[in-house]
Amino acid sequence: MSESILPEDSGKQPAKPRTEDEKVAVLNRLKRIEGQVRGIQKMVEGDRYCVDILVQITAINNALNKVGYNLLERHTHHCVKDAIQKGNGDEAIDELMKVVQQFSK
Repeated sequence: MSESILPEDSGKQPAKPRTEDEKVAVLNRLKRIEGQVRGIQKMVEGDRYCVDILVQITAINNALNKVGYNLLERHTHHCVKDAIQKGNGDEAIDELMKVVQQFSK
């Protein structure tokens, strides 16, 4: 398996478009994370204790990882499965492994 980095925009579309509920759920999580980041900015501006800031950074990292794992699961169930069924499984699995490797760094 190649160690290459995946492009920011593959130009591909999901095998199954996200439902409105899926979009809303992901966007709500990301907005919550955005609010947490703004909260950390205020903590820094307010010269808060380093450990308090680090605890919040950990919470943001965990929240982002949860969003990422949810997207990864959806990608596997829809895009990778679809590619395998269409005979393009090797390429899809290689791409999946690259993204898993990149995501888990």
